[in-house]
Amino acid sequence: ENGLYTYFASDIAYHLNKYERGFDRIVNVWGADHHGYVPRVKGALTALGLDADRLTIALVQFAVLWRGAEKLPMSTRSGNFVTLRELREEVGNDAARFFYVLRKSDQHLDFDLELAKSQSNENPVYYIQYAHARICSVLAQWGGDAAELADAETGTLNGQHELALMSLLNDYAGIVESAARELSPHLIAYYLKDLAGEFHSYYNAEQFLVPDNRLRLARLALITSVRQVLRNGLTLLGVSSPEKM
Repeated sequence: ENGLYTYFASDIAYHLNKYERGFDRIVNVWGADHHGYVPRVKGALTALGLDADRLTIALVQFAVLWRGAEKLPMSTRSGNFVTLRELREEVGNDAARFFYVLRKSDQHLDFDLELAKSQSNENPVYYIQYAHARICSVLAQWGGDAAELADAETGTLNGQHELALMSLLNDYAGIVESAARELSPHLIAYYLKDLAGEFHSYYNAEQFLVPDNRLRLARLALITSVRQVLRNGLTLLGVSSPEKM
């Protein structure tokens, strides 16, 4: 009655602009409490003669913050909440980003602040970064020319952990493709946890700087590949890959 456009009208204009700019696929990220709004927006697009299937809406569940066993009280109605900036300042950018993508967007997230700050195997981001740093340490101890690894005979490696690592490395491209297609970055996070876990088992079971030069180069080439994939995956998630920890 006051002549102002409704909230819904501006949303229609926003999406119309997206379509007119020629995007093949349009992705919106909404809070789960807006689920009832999805058919309204898609209905408006259909009424405008547009293909509503080009619009994908990812609904994100709320996060619950914990400090150990204590649940932090939060309420948007009462204005009692923790901002993302405050969260990042307490646990760091890496942990904040990784913990958020560790769950599917439609699953509730229990974010343990103490776990996110801990330097332990229970902290997934620390566990993965530590694997990367361990490999950097081994290669630094070796001190050889990385070009030597290009001709390493990795096909001769047949240990349990070696075969498992090579199988996981072979899966990486498919994992990234699935994560992109399904809008599911948690697939990369879980993959990196598995890869780091297998490397840690390998590290504890075998020696890398062995006297046999052929075997040494093969093992170093394998863990160099693991390091590269860990770094690539963490980069996709916006997480750093420290060389020392």
